[in-house]
Amino acid sequence: MNATDVTDETVVRAGGPGADMAVETIQREMTVFARRARASAGRIHPELSLVSYTLLGHLEECGGCRAIDLAAHYALDKSTVSRQVAALERTGLIERRLAPEDHRVQVLHPTETGRSILTQVTESRRAAFHERLADWPREDLERFAAYLVRYNGWSAAVTEDR
Repeated sequence: MNATDVTDETVVRAGGPGADMAVETIQREMTVFARRARASAGRIHPELSLVSYTLLGHLEECGGCRAIDLAAHYALDKSTVSRQVAALERTGLIERRLAPEDHRVQVLHPTETGRSILTQVTESRRAAFHERLADWPREDLERFAAYLVRYNGWSAAVTEDR
């Protein structure tokens, strides 16, 4: 069964009868997940926080973008992104380039060093996930992945509508 295969009869709506305990468990477990992710990011690469890793990865994925685009994509305050960008620049992991279509605009791009560290950290994180999920049946992995995509897809849609 996939996350999208759940029928209406089996759906327990958040806020409905019986859902409060499940929602509380989800919130608690996601908090634990976020704490572990932040802690492991520092162990994998001490100079690259989870936020920095995420921003660097996004810059690599999209081929570069403006700082304001990062703020909008992650629903972060511009000053938060500005501090993260400054730290990534200081460590030589990203650089600013003029946009070819408008030289007034600066686009952020990973440097070669940034791409190299991103690759190293991504491989380490992937190995950690494989290790942690090694005993899970394929069906459980697919269901978990589908639920995460569904959950994150909703928040992305809400963020884009604002």
